[in-house]
Amino acid sequence: MILLDTHTLLWSQFQPQKLGPKSRALIDKHWDRGEIAIPAIAFWEVGMLISRGRFDLKVGLREWRAALLQGGARELSIDGEVAVRAAELAGLHPDPADRFIAATALAHNATLMTADEKLLAWRHTLERHDARQ
Repeated sequence: MILLDTHTLLWSQFQPQKLGPKSRALIDKHWDRGEIAIPAIAFWEVGMLISRGRFDLKVGLREWRAALLQGGARELSIDGEVAVRAAELAGLHPDPADRFIAATALAHNATLMTADEKLLAWRHTLERHDARQ
């Protein structure tokens, strides 16, 4: 399963040219299999971008989320296990959203697709794929 970081989700939907060719192929392959996951906190992050005027979704956030889920993406929620993992992550910067996203990937044994340098450089066993590849 591939877990999309928030920016990777936005790139896949609105700026696919920012994704590397390998990443585009992986997303297409895994989407068709129902193996693309979105961390629930990504919808919060997109909502914050919209409220700050940094992103225009052109549709309502609820409608966009529903369309993604109806289109085959899986939403992975923050439960107690994810929350505890996020609190216990050693060596990862303190950004709460990044911690929840990394913990979600770990809890679900997913590969995190991201271009976030801090997440890519983090020394941990978390399987990652650089979205720019």
